[in-house]
Amino acid sequence: MRWLVTLAALAFAATCYANDVGQIKNLRGTVHVERDGQKLAAATGMSVRQSDVLVTGADGSVGVTFLDNSLLSIGPGSALAIDRYSFDSTTHDGQFDASLKRGTLAVVSGRMVKRSPEAMRVHTPSSIMGVRGTEFFVKVTEPGR
Repeated sequence: MRWLVTLAALAFAATCYANDVGQIKNLRGTVHVERDGQKLAAATGMSVRQSDVLVTGADGSVGVTFLDNSLLSIGPGSALAIDRYSFDSTTHDGQFDASLKRGTLAVVSGRMVKRSPEAMRVHTPSSIMGVRGTEFFVKVTEPGR
């Protein structure tokens, strides 16, 4: 019976881990993650999941490394939603869609974009950017500013 409980716990842990698509590598100032209707204080080493929204305060910034080694740096006063993320570590196929609602985002793309340049897209309130290069910067300001 004990082995059955252990097996169930391992299966649950594997399912939780499978939802993780990246990890917070560094942060400064006020940063939180909106997940499943909750606002979680961000911390170095915290996992990032598909459908998370990363939010930085006026003094905040956060760096995230994703499973394909894509690096995202989110600046002060920003909100970035991870809309879709899938990555096959064997073939390097995948899809990465994110929405920058406000603020700034700097990206160094990872293995999936090297394999398929159309695999990564960043949505803003006024555009959709298909990533073709390896490094880029996006800034979303409020209308009229």
